[in-house]
Amino acid sequence: MVQGLRYRRVSSWEFDLILREAEKYGELRHSFFAVVEGKFRDIYAVNEKVWEEIENLKLKPYSFGTFVGTIKVDENLVEKFYPNIEFFYFVDIKKNYAILKPKAAFLFTTGKDVPKRGIKEYIWEGTRKLVLFDENGVILGIGRIQPNSERTFIKNITDIGEFIRRHRKA
Repeated sequence: MVQGLRYRRVSSWEFDLILREAEKYGELRHSFFAVVEGKFRDIYAVNEKVWEEIENLKLKPYSFGTFVGTIKVDENLVEKFYPNIEFFYFVDIKKNYAILKPKAAFLFTTGKDVPKRGIKEYIWEGTRKLVLFDENGVILGIGRIQPNSERTFIKNITDIGEFIRRHRKA
């Protein structure tokens, strides 16, 4: 039996998961999130005034904000927030980031990993995941730092070119 989707504000526990993830990189600049519960708990950054309108609708919305990630249970049976690239537009990034040189930035958006020589600047404190930017401050994606490797210094986890590279079935 297929159940319908459920729409609601994030709970204080869910907001804490989001906040803890943001604090790995800087400071969260947005405070209102909503959940679409189905197979997973998808998290959306929502404008509060829009949410007030949605709550008064009799129809369920198709969309109501920016999708920023999913809350899932990991292999250790712990709930965790898994952010996507758009989440970082709601975070004032101060740490755990890298700025890529032009050629490395282009190659990263085609799914390639980043060698150490392709990095203009980086700040790494604790977490292995980094947010990657080009020299103009555009968020390119998320990578995993591998400090002992010169050739694959940052492994591509996801990037802004991934959507275009996806194979569609006819």
